Amino acid sequence: MFTGLVEEVGVLEAKTGSAEASQLVISAERVLEGVQIGDSIAVNGICLTVTSYTARHFTVDVMPETLNKTSLRKLRQGHRVNLERAMRLGDRFGGHIVSGHVDGTGTILSRQAHANAVLFRIEAGPSLLKYIIPRGSICIDGISLTVVDVDENSFSVSIIPHTLAETSLQDRRAGDQVNLETDVIGKYVERLLGGHVQQDKKEPSRLSLAFLQENGFA
Repeated sequence: MFTGLVEEVGVLEAKTGSAEASQLVISAERVLEGVQIGDSIAVNGICLTVTSYTARHFTVDVMPETLNKTSLRKLRQGHRVNLERAMRLGDRFGGHIVSGHVDGTGTILSRQAHANAVLFRIEAGPSLLKYIIPRGSICIDGISLTVVDVDENSFSVSIIPHTLAETSLQDRRAGDQVNLETDVIGKYVERLLGGHVQQDKKEPSRLSLAFLQENGFA
């Protein structure tokens, strides 16, 4: 579990393997403090497991499912990546609940200066946009951000100078692909309200908004 507060920006030093499975070697400093084999580190918002490490690098394996659904397949040597260690019980929760399980990718449509901030508009598919709401939370490349607005094909976020300077968003331009993880709470609510068919009975859930209201849950 993560918070979406990037601890540092690392650099992809090496990428080996094939189009189906890869091994990444990433240079870092802060996230290596106290690291152990098997620890989880979010790389551009993707929860990956440390398989080996040195004083200045760590290595992770990336399976086909991850390459297919994220922007990691486009990473090249020298690219900068956002890094965050898994949160510890008792840590301050400055962002929002981030699982490190990316839902899909979006494409940056525009990047515009707006007073002391930069406004990014990002195109995304309907399967992702249905979970994105104005002033709700969204995780972009591992960064916890607040949604400004949403339309039929895209949404926007406003980035303060500190976030831009301390993350790889400063490298992003129109046309670039970014990893998106929508708010996990929305997905669970949809499931409970019958948005998916129950696998065991093949019947819709009987839980409804009316039921939640009648029992004081909504």
